[in-house]
Amino acid sequence: MKVFVTGATGFVGSVVVQELLKSGHKVLGLARSEAGASQLKTAGAEVHLGDIYDLNSIKSGAEKSDGVIHTAFNHDFSKFKENCETDRAVIETLGTVLKGTDRPLVITSGAAILTPGRRALESDMPIFGPTGHPRAASEEAAQNVAIQGVRTSVVRLAPSVHGKGDKGFVPVLIGLAKEKGVSAYIEDGENKWPAIHRLDAAVLYRLALEKGAKQANYHAIAEEISFKQIAELIGKKLNLPVVSKSRQEAEAHFTWFTHFASLHAPTSNKLTQDILNWRPTQTDLLTDIQENY
Repeated sequence: MKVFVTGATGFVGSVVVQELLKSGHKVLGLARSEAGASQLKTAGAEVHLGDIYDLNSIKSGAEKSDGVIHTAFNHDFSKFKENCETDRAVIETLGTVLKGTDRPLVITSGAAILTPGRRALESDMPIFGPTGHPRAASEEAAQNVAIQGVRTSVVRLAPSVHGKGDKGFVPVLIGLAKEKGVSAYIEDGENKWPAIHRLDAAVLYRLALEKGAKQANYHAIAEEISFKQIAELIGKKLNLPVVSKSRQEAEAHFTWFTHFASLHAPTSNKLTQDILNWRPTQTDLLTDIQENY
């Protein structure tokens, strides 16, 4: 299968490309720069120049392919809602090409937007519209194109996707600890953070492409870890005190990251494992932090 991959040079997308090529697929990777194009060529993929703001390039990439995996997303949290609406537009554009065909579309969402206060299941759906989480725009768009006849699957990533080259939440926490002189958690720190190694996530994307049912949701979750465990390990590695912050104190310590530090998102992956015969096999988050961060 020739697969169009957006975000093909990103932290997750780049290993999705490797996983597809290793499994015998051909890859047409979206790149917005010559450096990105060179990275894709070195990996063995074909290059498609463009970006998520050029919907014509998105459309033409999909037209050249037998299926699409959409991993691209702008993670600038200062304009998060705007970025979510951009993602909606990309998914809708992909849908115009794939509707009425059996070519699969795999899109990306987040597990943490689902069901605060209880364990999230694959069958759960985020709230759409003005009262919902902005990131739900991606799933709403996927649902709409599925109604039009697109074979759509949603991969819901864990809040922490870790592995070599990670620039996400764990490096942010390490940076905050160095800056503040303490490694902190909020209240008792027992809020659960789902996590997954990016190589395990890549396998799940491939299986969703190959085996995914129409309008299926899959949870890219390998484990759940308390935030306190993460803070304690960071404190140990940096030889810094580990402290609890009240909710009032958390804002001053974590600033824009407060929402994520207080996140409690227990999430099931049972249906995902059963349907796709997927089993996480890579290093767990705490071991990865200990050895590689």
